[in-house]
Order: sequence, then structure tokens, then C-alpha cells
Amino acid sequence: MVKVIMGLKGSGKTKQLIETINETVRQDHGSVVCIEKGNALKYDVNYRCRLINAGEYELFGYTFLKGFICGLHAGNFDITNIFIDSFYKIIAEPTPEKTDEFLTWCEEFGKVNNMNFTISLSQAPETATETIKKYM
Repeated sequence: MVKVIMGLKGSGKTKQLIETINETVRQDHGSVVCIEKGNALKYDVNYRCRLINAGEYELFGYTFLKGFICGLHAGNFDITNIFIDSFYKIIAEPTPEKTDEFLTWCEEFGKVNNMNFTISLSQAPETATETIKKYM
């Protein structure tokens, strides 16, 4: 399953993401991972969620991020949920087409590996593509 949390800066996306992460950690028995740019969530999410600062790994694009996620899974088959905060800050040059492809890839990868993805996008909801709307 893929879920997109979308809104402009200041619309409450991060707060919603934090609440979802903490609820998932409480209810789920698998590993929970959150990929973010920086360390902003360090004190807000449950300590059992593995926080990863994407800035430390130079994730420059969609292909790098896919490979990174595959590597996380290869190292830990117990990951049930991956959260990505501020997706467009992690991806150097985001495009609607590539974002659509990435979300579709996440859905396929998640089905095969029994994994859920929640991704926050800083974008006005009315500008969402049909693919993004499918996951909102």
C-alpha cells in the first residue's frame, strides 16, 4: 500500500506523518523506517522507528532512492513500513512523471515484499497528477 500526504508548506503534513509513524510503531510488529532530509523528526517519533537522514547518503534522484530502499530491505526483511518525509527535498530534481513512476514502483515493491509506504509531498493537492490522487 502507498499513501501520499500532500499539501503546501505549513499545512500539517509533518504532524500527520509523525502521528501515523507513532501509531504504526505501536500497532505493528515489524520494523518501521523513516527517511528524512536532516534530523527534524529526531525527538518527535517513537525511538523504535529507524530514522535515516537521507542527506548522509547523497540520494540524488529516484533511481538512487529506489536502490537505497532495496538495500534497506535486503538488510532487514522485517521492514513493514517505510515513511518518506519531504520527498521533494530528498529528490534533487523532481518531475511529475518521475514521481508517478516512483509511486507505482513503491506499490509494486510493497506488494511483493509486504511493505507499506507513506510519502509526504510539498505540493498543492489541486496540482496532483492522477497517479498521485490515486494514493491520496
